[in-house]
Amino acid sequence: MSLPLQSGPPVAQPPRWVLYAQLMRLHRPIGTLLLLWPTVWALWIAAEGIPPLYELMAFSLGTLLMRSAGCAINDWADRDFDRHVERTRERPLTSGRIRPAEALVVFAVVSLIALLLVLPMRPLVWALAVVAAFLAASYPFTKRFFALPQAYLGVAFGFGIPMAFAALQGQVPLVAWLLLLANIFWAVAYDTEYAMVDRNDDIKIGIRTSAITFGRFDVAAVMTCYLVTVLLLAVVGTRVGLGMPFAAGLLVASGIALYHYTLIRDRGREGCFRAFNHNTWFGAAVFGGIALDYALR
Repeated sequence: MSLPLQSGPPVAQPPRWVLYAQLMRLHRPIGTLLLLWPTVWALWIAAEGIPPLYELMAFSLGTLLMRSAGCAINDWADRDFDRHVERTRERPLTSGRIRPAEALVVFAVVSLIALLLVLPMRPLVWALAVVAAFLAASYPFTKRFFALPQAYLGVAFGFGIPMAFAALQGQVPLVAWLLLLANIFWAVAYDTEYAMVDRNDDIKIGIRTSAITFGRFDVAAVMTCYLVTVLLLAVVGTRVGLGMPFAAGLLVASGIALYHYTLIRDRGREGCFRAFNHNTWFGAAVFGGIALDYALR
């Protein structure tokens, strides 16, 4: 006589707070770091050294909060796409473990907390913070129609730059916009590496990315963007009087970019994803050069 099949115990769902943390990618800090590095570049240059404690705390925490809010609204906007992508189909919203309305609430609450951080600052910072919130909320939708949404991401991820100058100097000088432009090219470089991982899935579901737009010139485009980033950072350094320590930081960052070429030249998913994650060291090298330059003055 055969025995009846026994089903195993139901798989326990994580607590709600764990699902919200996963929605905000708190377990994957790379996105926060890529948002943080250009912000601290700007803080150190605007302050000509170590910035005031409150501004340093507020901008650091603000990058974490705005990245978290951006992830929540991104998953809400892409919930019907993500189920068709191997890397994203198990995200809490896509897999149905949290509801779409919950993601919107997380986005609204986290964004509001981030905006509260700038209340003690100048009115110009308040205005720029509203723009930053709009950029974070609208970025996911650019993938429907814009051939290079990674460039829009660079603006969104780098908007802490003009905010930092506004907070510390009461203005947004040309050097801030040059720094933002450098960040845009850097974002196109690293997020194209990221998009190369999902290219086949993205083609099937019909969204646009720089990896698809660049096509067979994707590797060349990534390396060109790294080159332009370094050149623009060199212009920034010259304009604000940074010297050899900063140049050394740029040299290290250039070496890191060349290492990324060895990871992406074959367009393998694993290599491209490793290159994307490794970009935090590019940002750290630039910051190390800036910080050391001011420290040695």
